[in-house]
Amino acid sequence: MQSEPALSSIDWVMKKIFFTLLSSFALLHHAAALDGAIYRCGNEYTNTATAEQMKNCKLVTGGNVTVVQSPKPAPKASGSAKPASAASNGAAQRERDAESRAILTSELRKTQARLDELNKDYNNGEPEKRGDEARNHQKYLDRVAEIKASIARAQSDIDGLKREISRLPVNN
Repeated sequence: MQSEPALSSIDWVMKKIFFTLLSSFALLHHAAALDGAIYRCGNEYTNTATAEQMKNCKLVTGGNVTVVQSPKPAPKASGSAKPASAASNGAAQRERDAESRAILTSELRKTQARLDELNKDYNNGEPEKRGDEARNHQKYLDRVAEIKASIARAQSDIDGLKREISRLPVNN
């Protein structure tokens, strides 16, 4: 009869450590699974769902869940009393509107002057050739196309400025 070889003391200690670690890991994993269970009940997340709530809740698996609550809105004051500074706000608003109108009008004048200069250079689609364009016709055509695009852009800017000016309230 052959006897099994006896385990050396080192093998025995290693097996004991291995099984101890394995069982402690299993216990920790089981405890973490129980403690870390998070349920989603509609728009609410909880880790303490009762048996009644469990019917409508779903277990959330995967990564951590972070819920940030938004601050409660401040209660609105009742009454329709306007603050004393309402009259000064109206004057300040009129002043801002007048300043905006002045700025937009100035920009409109500059853009119209630029458009007039571009139309003068464009010469109804036949601008004068420059010295370097006499031998290179493609260069001339590129410049004509660039002037035409600049005219369209300037006209678009003028239309936009006029639209913005028309939105401002009329000064009293």
